[in-house]
Amino acid sequence: MPLLMLKTTVAVTAKMKTEIITASSRMLAEVTSKPEAYVMVTLEQVNGCFNGKECTLAFADVRGIGGFSKTVNTRLSKELCDLLESKLAIPPDKVYCTFTDVPASSWGWNRSVFG
Repeated sequence: MPLLMLKTTVAVTAKMKTEIITASSRMLAEVTSKPEAYVMVTLEQVNGCFNGKECTLAFADVRGIGGFSKTVNTRLSKELCDLLESKLAIPPDKVYCTFTDVPASSWGWNRSVFG
């Protein structure tokens, strides 16, 4: 917590994966004001289409325990779109982001839950 699950149609090299997940981890910790020690980021290549056509796109699913607001979510959306555009040439209008606030009692870790 927080967790960022990125899915993209772009084939990403091992080096680029490392750059994207480490940059995303730092950014997510900073924007949500959560310790990076608890941030998890995944990156997966998928097949997909937008507007009925295969294209370069990404989906970012962000989850966490608290720390979300319109201001935070707007900043996360901007920074994720900026990162994906600069690193993978994905246009911002081909990126969807979701933000889910999970109750602490519904988030397991280390054989227990956070709340």
